[in-house]
Amino acid sequence: MGNGDANTVTALERLRIKIFADGADLATMLELSANPLIKGFTTNPTMMRAAGVTDYEAFAQAVLEKIRDRPISFEVFSDESDEMERQARTIASWGSNVYVKIPVSNTKGESTQKLVQRLAGEGIKLNVTALMTLPQVARVREALTGAPAYISVFAGRIADTGVDPVPIVSKAVAMLADRPNIELIWASPRELLNIFHADAAGCHIITATPDLLRKLPLVGKSLDEFSLDTVKMFYRDAAAAGLTL
Repeated sequence: MGNGDANTVTALERLRIKIFADGADLATMLELSANPLIKGFTTNPTMMRAAGVTDYEAFAQAVLEKIRDRPISFEVFSDESDEMERQARTIASWGSNVYVKIPVSNTKGESTQKLVQRLAGEGIKLNVTALMTLPQVARVREALTGAPAYISVFAGRIADTGVDPVPIVSKAVAMLADRPNIELIWASPRELLNIFHADAAGCHIITATPDLLRKLPLVGKSLDEFSLDTVKMFYRDAAAAGLTL
């Protein structure tokens, strides 16, 4: 192991936060399942579409056949409460490590709080998703009684609006301090540094796409070395492109 690898391991071992892989490409998910740093998995319909998934249950069963020892979140896709509930119960039946993702509202902006409360009260593990405000966190917190659950705050999208998500996440963590059954997820990170932001804020989990996870070996890398590697990259690419003046 080189010094850079040792620095990477040391820096990541100091983290309290759990890293979940976010995506819906089966081969990539199985590859990442061999990495002990990955403590769970999340998916969503947008990622499934990008990965070419057309048979939802077949995809989920293929994943669950291979990954049985870590939590995996699968999302409902209906916009109507009754059908959302039916889908949630079906998804929950797929395995004991399954969390059902329920959006914080439907497309009309109607809260799913009552549905969340009903499902959680029956012991169904939920991942309530797409939250961006503290009032949303407060309402979902009240609904998630009993069963283990996640609340996914889309910190990356908050940052996309020019608002610093760290204070929001820190306050959300504090709001959940007396609810040990609920873990807060920093969702939609935009850069690897967000892992350290989320950890410092006391967040329990962060999701990361394979593109971000591929940057993990850079953690702890010497900036002088990184600078030189960048100069070499520019030189190689100029030569490969046959640039002349």
